Parts: sequence; C-alpha cells; structure tokens
Amino acid sequence: MKKTLYDKLWDEHHIHSFDNGYSLIYIDKHLIHEVTSPQAFEGLKQAGRNIWSKKSIMAVPDHNVPTKMREDGIKDPISKIQVDALNKNCQINDLLKFDLEDIRQGIVHVVGPEQGILLPGMTVVCGDSHTSTHGALAALAFGIGTSEVEHVLATQCLLQKKSLNMQINILGKMPEYFYSKDLALLIISKIGTAGGTGFAIEYTGDAIRNLSMEARMTLCNMTIEAGATTGLIAVDEKTISYVENKPFAPKGEEFLKAKEYWSNLVTDSGANFDKIVDVDITQSSPMITWGTSPEMAVAVDDKLPDLEDEKFFSRKEDLLNAFSYMGLKEKQNVNSIELDKIFIGSCTNSRIEDLRIVAKIVKNKKIAKNIKSAIIVPGSGLVKERAEKEGLDKIFKKSGFEWRSPGCSMCLGMNDDKLNEYERCASTSNRNFEGRQGRLSRTHLVSPATAAAAAIHGHFVDVREII
Repeated sequence: MKKTLYDKLWDEHHIHSFDNGYSLIYIDKHLIHEVTSPQAFEGLKQAGRNIWSKKSIMAVPDHNVPTKMREDGIKDPISKIQVDALNKNCQINDLLKFDLEDIRQGIVHVVGPEQGILLPGMTVVCGDSHTSTHGALAALAFGIGTSEVEHVLATQCLLQKKSLNMQINILGKMPEYFYSKDLALLIISKIGTAGGTGFAIEYTGDAIRNLSMEARMTLCNMTIEAGATTGLIAVDEKTISYVENKPFAPKGEEFLKAKEYWSNLVTDSGANFDKIVDVDITQSSPMITWGTSPEMAVAVDDKLPDLEDEKFFSRKEDLLNAFSYMGLKEKQNVNSIELDKIFIGSCTNSRIEDLRIVAKIVKNKKIAKNIKSAIIVPGSGLVKERAEKEGLDKIFKKSGFEWRSPGCSMCLGMNDDKLNEYERCASTSNRNFEGRQGRLSRTHLVSPATAAAAAIHGHFVDVREII
C-alpha cells in the first residue's frame, strides 16, 4: 500500500485504535517550557505519578524571560514564579534543561533542532501550538494542552484522531526577496485560517526542495495558522546534512543506520492525498497582514481590500471590524501604512539566516525617525553568538536597532516586551490577533526583509525597490 509521509509517521507510532475514532500513539520527544508545564507537574504530584521517560524531555525557559538586562533577574512576579517552577521541577526530576545562563538557552522551537534533540521520524509534542515547526525535519510534531502535557509526562502516550492528508504543491521558483514567511502568508491568504482544519499538510514542489532547513522551519511553523494539525516536508540530503554532527544527534554507526531509515521518510509515489492545493508563486510579491488574522494578507505592492468586491461579502462584517481595530481604510495603499515599532524575532524568524537577511538590508542605513523602537531578538544564545562573530550585531546597533538576549519577546506580549495601546508594529512573529502584542496593539506580520525595509523607511515599502 502506498503511503504518505504522514501515514508512515502515524503508523510507526500507532499503538491502539478505539471505537470512538481516537487512537493511542507513542511520543518520542517532549519539549517543555515555563508556561504550560508547572500545572502538569503539580498534577503529577497530586496524583502520585512519576515521569515515564525522563530522557524524552528537553526543557528551556523562553516565553517569560527578559531579553534585556537579564543579569537583573526576572522582575515580573508571575513570570518569576513560572520560571522558578520550571527550574525546580527539572532539578527534582533530573531533566535536561538549558538555563538562562546557558548559551544554548533560547526559544524552544529553535533550540530543539539546533541541538539535534529533534530528529526525522520522531513524534514531538510541546505545550505550544508552533511545535509544527519541527515538521521541517519530517517529524510528526504538534502542540498540546496542559492536561495533555501531564498525560505525556505520565504515560509517554497521547490520544489523537488521525488527520486527513493535504498536499500543498508549490508551482514555480521562489521570486527574489520572496521568502518562506511570504509563502506561508500567501498560502494562508488563499486557503484561510480554517483551510487546513482536520488535515496534516505536506509541502511539495521544487521551490520547497530548494528552501534551506531554516526556511522550511519558518513555513512549517506557520502551518498551524492555517488550522492544520501539523506541517511536513520530506527528508532529503539537506535534512540529513542539517542533522549530522549536531550535539545530540546519533554518531558513527548509529548515524549511518539512522540515515538509512530517514531516507525512507518521503511520500510514496502514487500515494493518495485527501486534498491537493496548487499554489503558483511565479509572480508573487512580499506579503504583509493588514488585519487581525493571518489570512488577512496582501502583497506589499498592492492596496488593502475593497469590501464592495463580492468575494468579501460573506466576511464583510469581520473585515470591517478588522479595519476599525487596525485603524486602516479600504483600498489604502500598503506603502502608506506608517509604523511605530519593529520586532524581528520569534520561533518563526529568529535564526541566523533571518538575521543575515536583515543585516544585508540595513547595513549603512539608519532607522526612520518615526520608529520609536526597533528590536532584534535572536532565537538562541548560539544564534546570538554566531551573529556577533559575523559582526551582524554591530550592523544592527549602528542602524539604531536594539540587540537583545534570546527569548519569545514581543511575539506574545507575555513579558516586558509589549506594544502600547494603538501602537503599530511590523513583526516577524506568527500571530496578529487583537491584543496579541499588548492591549489594543496593532500587528502586521511580515518577513525579516520587509520588517528591515520598513524600519529604514518608517512605513511599509517593497524591499525589491530599495535593494
């Protein structure tokens, strides 16, 4: 029987099927951070249960950690309680954890692949929706809730309904200055934030094969914003080369055996997908979101929607509310949107490749006078170290950016890095819901290149016109 990549991963980890449509699957790796794990550990304690597989767990504080003046400690009392609880739980249970003082600390979805802790063919869970990032490694990765975090800690298993298979086939080559973040926003604008509901999405096509591993992670990271359970990209030589020599990856004979297995983590020729979507990117432009959902996105060289267009009639009320919240007008030119702040970071776009793109655009330029704050937050201490060795930090600082320590930062406003009311931000993060980056904040999702260009000009601009 011909199988998709998702079917292969599911079958490898399937334990038992129940009459209600759910199945029990085995979990290989469990990532934890300070936000969803304290309640899970407390639940274990109250029930008198032990952790089933300590070696399966990697922990790192990331959501609530300060990204500047870290030496002064965590000032917010709730954030400190959560980080202290993670430290205590990991110490008591002797779990692998990268402390704030450890150069390997960073955003959980950056650290896992960077260390080789997450490998092709694994099932991976985390109490964080953007766990789908790791599908770039052909891993079956998805976010779980707090009660499920406790369940995996106790049993190393999880109840799940099998998803349907969707193939998103990318036609054409990636245009210049059109990046994987732009591709993700383009896809979501076409299929909607519910377009992937009930599906596991596999991305295919020459354009996908030509993406770097970091770019693939960005694309898979955003899959959850299309409503899918996970995003997947088949194993190829890039995948195997990326994993090889990572600190926790197999070595020697074990690596050779693993490589042989990983090479089969592809969809069989002739396998059936429940749904196939073709997306032609030949003439695509960089994208920005203008509204309060990732699907509300347009090309940077375009205008905002005209709601008199009949294709918007069914969503007109929601779109009008988005226009009101964002303080924008119908048919407004994208390049007329002025900004207050710039955020470059998050588990979506904080890797070294992203920072190199930004440095190339802002080198020998200054951020616009109307920009109140522009911050760059690397995804891990190792990304920060590498950027500094390449001199990227000097380029950023000279241009007027703040160079921070790793963490989730302004992505979700759960720490000191927030927008004030009605402030408008070009952000390389993954969500633009109302209040995501602070009460009444206005967030535009963009690629690192578009964010960098906006920082220099003070408003949105087509990066292709200024290079």
